[in-house]
Amino acid sequence: MKSILEFGRMREQGEKISMITCYDAWSAKIIQSTPIDCILIGDSCAMVMHGQPSTVFMEVETMALHTRAVARGAPGKFLIGDVPFLAHRKGLKPLMDAVEQLMKAGAHAVKVEGAAGHLSHIAHVVESGVPVMGHLGLTPQSVNQLGGFKVQGKGEEAARRMMDDALSLERAGCFALVLECIPAPLAGEITRLLTIPTIGIGSGPDTSGQVLVLQDLLGMDPSFKPKFVRRYLDGYTQMRNALEHYHLDVKAGEFPVKEESFV
Repeated sequence: MKSILEFGRMREQGEKISMITCYDAWSAKIIQSTPIDCILIGDSCAMVMHGQPSTVFMEVETMALHTRAVARGAPGKFLIGDVPFLAHRKGLKPLMDAVEQLMKAGAHAVKVEGAAGHLSHIAHVVESGVPVMGHLGLTPQSVNQLGGFKVQGKGEEAARRMMDDALSLERAGCFALVLECIPAPLAGEITRLLTIPTIGIGSGPDTSGQVLVLQDLLGMDPSFKPKFVRRYLDGYTQMRNALEHYHLDVKAGEFPVKEESFV
């Protein structure tokens, strides 16, 4: 299993970091068998697994449940658990309670969105022995304030503010930083500015690594195709075809056969 020290070394040596978002044991077991560097148990689970319109519906207990499942499926991977909507804005005790639940569920680190207003809390979590990954750019928990899922950091003032936030998160002790949906030149500039790794999603090729949602990578939802997603499989069609094949075999009496039955 890799550690935060290994991720730092990879950044220094120019070796890209691969991260994938995963929410359950069966897919985690597949990821366990691959060289993927680390797994994010993301609060995007609210949308992908529970059909919610945004991540604001995710709760700490549900995040811990999914973290526990992934930890069982991928015991050899470094796991980062998302701190869900408002859990880090209710005060230090609720934040530490949320962090405790995620870590005891099997996470090796937590991810916290944004910077302003909770930098001291992030520092406290780090000082308590818990690695923290930061998250800037399109922070989905703030989708209502941002006016939708839009590219962030456009314009000189917005770019400068994001660079300041990135430096503040590094000073607070974050071991890495997710940069989501920001202009590629800005992502590259932030990556060069920091000494910690950056993980991009929709932020161009110049970050220290990349993250995608597993279901997006596998093409499980043909109606969802943002610009930054590359589909490595037409999973939707392949799964649908398999289910239709099963249905036809059952109707025709061709499943199960003798070899698939007990005698």
